[in-house]
Amino acid sequence: MLLSILEQGLIFSIMAQGVYITYRILDFPDMSVDGTFVLGAAIASLLISKGANPYLATLIAIFGGMAGGSLTAILHIKFNISNILSGILVMLGIYSINLRIMGKPNIPLFNKTTIFTEAFPKIIIIFLIAIITKILFDIFIKTKLGFLLKATGDNHQLVTSLGFNISTTKLIGLMLSNGFVALSGAIMSQYQGFSDVTMGTGTIIIGLASIIIGESIFKTFSLFKPTTLVILGAVLYRGVIALVLTLGLPPTDLKLITSIIVIVILATHNSSNKLSLRSFRLKNKRRVSVASNQ
Repeated sequence: MLLSILEQGLIFSIMAQGVYITYRILDFPDMSVDGTFVLGAAIASLLISKGANPYLATLIAIFGGMAGGSLTAILHIKFNISNILSGILVMLGIYSINLRIMGKPNIPLFNKTTIFTEAFPKIIIIFLIAIITKILFDIFIKTKLGFLLKATGDNHQLVTSLGFNISTTKLIGLMLSNGFVALSGAIMSQYQGFSDVTMGTGTIIIGLASIIIGESIFKTFSLFKPTTLVILGAVLYRGVIALVLTLGLPPTDLKLITSIIVIVILATHNSSNKLSLRSFRLKNKRRVSVASNQ
């Protein structure tokens, strides 16, 4: 059970890193990830079922996810549609595209060659992919383009003043984000042995839960990078879900449980921030009163 929690947590951590790009770095609530997660699974499953190399199929799935992310960016940038609505429209459109790609609601992969058919244990393969994506992301974020990506979310006027096009950085960020999400979907479909057109429902909530849990619980560890916090949050999230299921709650309540977890963590996090702000203000008032008395 613990091994399964770790495996699934690491798979979802790849998706959560993609959500982190839009949610934390770009400050762009991208709702299309529910669709691009399945898009990655659909592309990989279709190619694998046709006898394609599973690693090549997974790579093509990443590009498919990046294409989905570019659609969201184009709707937002070129047609001035709000970020949330752009994501929702793409998510709805990709649902039909996924059905077209798959040709049916699900594709079984039980007798097909996948990335897990090798002699290596599943956990080793998943761990290596998760760590490689984390390292590549950490390296990228330190580059000039990575700096521009962060600046786009924090202070887009700075990016414009430097002579860079903010639309281009948004496009790149959304493509990278959905590439991560599609990779996670492709791996998950091979891990569970099938892809299903509804397997992406609630993906954005799982990603946000992983980010919030990681940042809220492990934020005291200053040496941890944001990507590490996301990975830890995703694994812990899967652990909580597994614990809830062992208590006897039906699997149909998983989405409700996830929503409650996110609400509780956000409420606790916001309350602690308010308390910290109040204590900070009280300290400042005391300092001012002491200084005036002197």
